[in-house]
Amino acid sequence: MSSVTAVETTESVPNEWLSAGIAGIAGTIVFGAVQMVMGAVGVIAVAIPALYGVSGPNLVAGWAIHLVHGALLGLGFAVLATRPSVRSYATRVGPGAALGLAYGLVLTIPTAGIAMPLWLSAVGFPNAPPLPNLTVMGFVGHGVYGLVLGATYPVIRQLL
Repeated sequence: MSSVTAVETTESVPNEWLSAGIAGIAGTIVFGAVQMVMGAVGVIAVAIPALYGVSGPNLVAGWAIHLVHGALLGLGFAVLATRPSVRSYATRVGPGAALGLAYGLVLTIPTAGIAMPLWLSAVGFPNAPPLPNLTVMGFVGHGVYGLVLGATYPVIRQLL
């Protein structure tokens, strides 16, 4: 009598994390470009570096920090995207983009809306935004970030 053993294949967690980090960087590049085109260069060149005590304007430091933040927030997307109830959406470009858009819009509240004004005030930044800092630009930028993140995440997962 022979027996057949079923082998379940699963994608590695590192692939999902790496994909989300890279997708987060892609989303941040587009988000930052939108900010710059819309005249918010000071956010990247002055406010973001100030979070870490870097006096500005320093566009290179601002971009570097922004990219790291985007990669880290991309990892948060991976936590969401690997949930069984959400996984089937996150692994396809269209639904992934919609999921990412929602993720980006929700992120606006704790990041730009609450953390950034509190953090900038705590480090003594003279032009800290008011609390809460909920602006159309913030929602547009984070929405773009999430849209790109969610659309590129499944593509990068397939490539890795």
